[in-house]
Order: sequence, then C-alpha cells, then structure tokens
Amino acid sequence: MDKFRMIFQFFQSNQESFMNGICGIMALASTQMYSAFDFNCPCLPHYNMVYGLGILLVPPFILFLLGFVLNNNISMLAEEWRRPQGGRGKDPSVLRYMFCSMAQRAMIAPAVWVSVTLLDGKCITCAFCTSVPVDTLGNASHPRLSQGEIQRVLARIPCREIYNGQQLIANEVAVRYLRCISQALGWCFVLLMTTLAFLVRSLRPCFSQAAFLKSRYWSHYIDIERKLFDETCAEHARSFAKVCIQQFFEGMSTDLVAARCHLPRKAPADAGEAAEKLLGITDQGTMNMALKSWHRCKPPLHLHPPALPTGNGWAGEGQPPTHPSAPRRETAAYYSCV
Repeated sequence: MDKFRMIFQFFQSNQESFMNGICGIMALASTQMYSAFDFNCPCLPHYNMVYGLGILLVPPFILFLLGFVLNNNISMLAEEWRRPQGGRGKDPSVLRYMFCSMAQRAMIAPAVWVSVTLLDGKCITCAFCTSVPVDTLGNASHPRLSQGEIQRVLARIPCREIYNGQQLIANEVAVRYLRCISQALGWCFVLLMTTLAFLVRSLRPCFSQAAFLKSRYWSHYIDIERKLFDETCAEHARSFAKVCIQQFFEGMSTDLVAARCHLPRKAPADAGEAAEKLLGITDQGTMNMALKSWHRCKPPLHLHPPALPTGNGWAGEGQPPTHPSAPRRETAAYYSCV
C-alpha cells in the first residue's frame, strides 16, 4: 500500500505527472479492451475489409479524442487561444508547446492499440483475406469456380468453422501468411514510434533548448495562474456568502428585537476577516465586471512596486528615483544612582 500511495502522490505532484499517469492508465485500458473484445469477422466479400480496418483505426481515433478530453489543459489552451489581446500578448510558441504536449500524450493509447492489433493479426487477416495469392499458395486451377466464387471462398478464411475451400487453398496456410505480414507491420510500427520518440527527446534540446524552456515555463505559469485565480474566486465567493448570511441573520434578529422578542446577540468574531477578503467587491455587478475584465484584458506580465500617493499626486510621476536616506544613528545613555 505504501508503494501505491507514493505512486499516487507522484501523479498528484504536478500537472505533467498527473497527465502521464492518465495516459499510462489509458494505454493499459486499451490493451484490456482489446483482449476483452470479441472479434467476429463477417466473412463476406466487401465487408471484411471495412470491418477489419474499422477495428484497426476507429478505436485509436476515439482513444485519441478521449486523451484530449481527459487532459485538463485543453480548456486552458482554448481559453488562451480565443481570449482577446487585452493587456497581455499571446505567444504562439507557448500555445504550440501546449498543443504538442497534449497531442504526444494523447497518442500513447492509440499507438498501443494499433501495435497490439497488428501483432495479434486478426484485423489484417479479416481485411485482406480476399487478397491472398492463390497462384502461389494454393491451387488456382481448381475447376468449376468463377472469380466471384473464389472471392466468396477466400472471404471465409477467418471463419474456420464455415470454410469450405481446402481444395483451393489450405486455411492454415492463408492464416499464417496474413498473420506473418500483420506481425511484420506491427513490429515496424513499434520501431517507428520508438525511433520518433527517441529523436524528439534527444534532438530537441540540441536545436531549441532555450525556446523550449521558455515555452515550458510560460505554459506552467498559465496553468498556475489559472489555478490561483480559481482559488481566489472561490475564496471570495465563500467570504461573500458568509457576509450575506451573517447580514441576513442580523436582520432577522433585529426584526425579532423590534417585535419585543429579546434574543441574545453576539457579534461574530470572523465577520471583519470575511469582509476584508471581499477586497471592496460587495455586489454582483462589480464581481461580474471584474471577471469580464480578467478575461478581456489580463494584466501584463510585468511586476512593479505600487506607487505611493503624495500631496501633489502620485509619487514617481515624471520625477527621478530618489535614493533612500542613510539610517539615523541613535545613542543610548545609561544613568545609575549610587
């Protein structure tokens, strides 16, 4: 249990670890789904290829979309892409990094599905059973069979219980031939995916390490900023609700006192603290305006100390910066009475 707890804490450490864990779970789920899937080839001409290629390609597409749906950054990417320019510019490299990062993680489960399907060989056997070279592997001079009848016989190769073309081509020979081709394609696909992942991981720092670090940093910043904004809004909503409820009950107690029902009143200790957390936003219209302003014109990414007001206006406007004066030296004298 301690190992599982450590793994779970690692997945919760940051957004990337969490998404890596989700993608790993989806990859394992894709293999379990394929092993539990009951593959039934229709064994009919013009239907085998549709069924076989559909099982090979449609589930990976669904898993790819599911990988985007389960990724929390997809809404953040869409919001950052569609928001107005405002006070902060939009960096295309950061958006590109976020999209590529999500796409790479979403491709893990589809790649596992395609690899397992090709190595198993059932889909290729069903899809291309009518393309078996009968001239090379079987008896092409079998009498009383037209081209259409040969296609119908070959379409029954995946269905061993109803196959009746042993005189044309042996079922075991055709299945083994197609399965060897499928496994060769599967290993080539695995080698291609591994090579691409190796090249991306090893060659990217050699060309654009500075740009990669910049994009990665600001993508993390956008994620953290969104979380902090949500937490701040939730804290403001909690304080707003607390003050509203307190004012409601204070009004009710005032009405009861006016009706000569003397009830003990005690001021809540945290009323002032809740009011301070409202930051001056004390009505629905002002809060809606603040939310719209955050979406339309986010503040620029430039930190500066707040200006201090003076008698003639704001300090620092059109004036050179002043150096702080030297600290005043104080002397303490001690007297004793003997």
